[in-house]
Amino acid sequence: MTGTVSTSPLPPPAASGNTGNMAKRLSKITTRTGDDGTTGLADGARVGKEHARIAALGSVDELNSHLGVLLAEPLAQEIRAVLLQIQNDLFDLGGALALPARDVFAESKLSWLDEQVERYNAVLPPLREFILPGGSRPGALCHLARAVARRAERDLAALSHSAEKERQEAVPKHALPYLNRLSDLLFVLGRTLNKAASAGETLWDH
Repeated sequence: MTGTVSTSPLPPPAASGNTGNMAKRLSKITTRTGDDGTTGLADGARVGKEHARIAALGSVDELNSHLGVLLAEPLAQEIRAVLLQIQNDLFDLGGALALPARDVFAESKLSWLDEQVERYNAVLPPLREFILPGGSRPGALCHLARAVARRAERDLAALSHSAEKERQEAVPKHALPYLNRLSDLLFVLGRTLNKAASAGETLWDH
């Protein structure tokens, strides 16, 4: 990573509450501090870029970027608002992962996801068979984001297990359930977007 903002969306403790320092930090993109294969966490610690925590951070960032591509599509305003909230939550999750000693990921984000799943799933036709990812372009992009959410969940689970073995700080308490529920919501939203586009769902031919 070449910049100070790509690893963690949160400022280091020394910059917290200091708008001037934060502005300088966000303005300086190339620092060369990562040229040796390490990267900095928000608490000032440096770890190798192959570390499980960095892999999890990268997957969360990639997921957020896929949602950004989806948001470039013409979408209903209510779905756009849901996706933007998810993007902000994922940025919060990245910040929590970058602060290993602090559990700063709110449980309320889980209940909000559950509400959205129930809301959008309630108006969808029941599923009697597995469906293949695809349909409309927005629907396919949402399914792609769902798959990346599953990978982010796996990377977070691997980080959790490695942290337990090494007696290091664990992952944020509500992070794994959040990614699990998020993949469910993205599946439902993918179907919702295909329904809005009158794109039929392709059933698994087994």
